Amino acid sequence: MDGPYFATVDIALIGVFCALWATLNLTLGPLGFAWFGLPIFCDFAVFFTLLLATWATGMFGTATVVGIIGSLVVFLIRASPHIIGFAVSAMFFDVLMLASHHKIDGKSYNMIIASLATALSAYFAGVVIGTFFTNNPLNQTTLGWALTIWGGWHLIGGIISLAITLPIIGILEKANVRKIKSA
Repeated sequence: MDGPYFATVDIALIGVFCALWATLNLTLGPLGFAWFGLPIFCDFAVFFTLLLATWATGMFGTATVVGIIGSLVVFLIRASPHIIGFAVSAMFFDVLMLASHHKIDGKSYNMIIASLATALSAYFAGVVIGTFFTNNPLNQTTLGWALTIWGGWHLIGGIISLAITLPIIGILEKANVRKIKSA
């Protein structure tokens, strides 16, 4: 390899998506709890950002860096340790996206991998957060509640992010926006 792993444009994109991660988590996440008492907007904020960042760079490590830096910013502003669960899920997402070589485009295989990676990572985030970072409101075992209720709500948030983000990526692909990066 002749140069650095991340080119200057990749680092710039990572910076933009770190800012998006923090902004959406600090605004939409609390709205979901205020309106519904549910984490679905938190997951939308996370996976909307991760899907776009992965699409834009197509590189392993992008989702991990965005998740860690974005979570650190959120944690420094609003010291809620639950954000650690989303950082860990970003790393999990990054590893799962290796199955499609971090490609999110119009090809069915790549879209299926992106969908599975998002769904599994969102559920995983819910289980981690539900087990370690929330007070169980039900009188059940914390792990059982996290595996069913909390993981399920996070999964729904991940599915919402897919329903919104994949069509946006499809539009960006048709508009050949990725060409801007390679120019």
